[in-house]
Amino acid sequence: MRIDVITLFPELVDSVVKHGVVSRAAEQGLIELKLWNPRDFTQDRHRTVDDRPYGGGPGMLMKVEPLQACIHAVKQENPLAKLVYLSPQGKLLKQNLINQAVEQENLILLCGRYEGIDERLIQLEVDEEWSIGDYVISGGELAAMVCIDAITRQIPGALGHKDSAGQDSFSVGLLDCPHYTRPELINGLKVPEVLLNGHHQLIQDWRDKQALGRTWIRRPDLLGQMELSKRQQGLLDEFIAESTLA
Repeated sequence: MRIDVITLFPELVDSVVKHGVVSRAAEQGLIELKLWNPRDFTQDRHRTVDDRPYGGGPGMLMKVEPLQACIHAVKQENPLAKLVYLSPQGKLLKQNLINQAVEQENLILLCGRYEGIDERLIQLEVDEEWSIGDYVISGGELAAMVCIDAITRQIPGALGHKDSAGQDSFSVGLLDCPHYTRPELINGLKVPEVLLNGHHQLIQDWRDKQALGRTWIRRPDLLGQMELSKRQQGLLDEFIAESTLA
């Protein structure tokens, strides 16, 4: 998969391919990251990339001409890519958007800075706007790194085990179940007995029940968006009953 990133701080975004899962995926050729700096498309000796907004007010906007020239250069090299502007006003980033991006195989991430970009550029050039949450950060670079990492995890072969991504939180619309490793006893807290008995179906039932229960407790809104199977509903009912008794 190819991801182009338009950013005033390419060295920041480049760090995402230096470590962990994304680094290994890049080494295997599973993901290609190319960085573009609008400063390289300026025409003045100061390489100016910001300008004052019409109507006054605090802050600056990214300058239109170099940013649009940069966008056109990226699109010329990667014409099949979807252009996503990372903005607090965009769609909330969820697993389905990540999965769709992986299927498309070509993506351009536009990182805003200052107070953002001219609205007309959004209308003319941007296909979608994505937000990583209801808060404001200094620029789109950290959001781009989140997107790159989340996308890479879904590329076949990127993770050490083929089933790892399928067990993540949100992969099936639920939060993940609790996990345990050695030692068996920590400060009086013991690993649940079901995980020690080697009975695969009982273990899977326990994990599914915990995932449903944890979602019911922490993110009931997610359950409201799902149509549970008869088995899932039964496991959730058991969890609720056991919680009530406790």
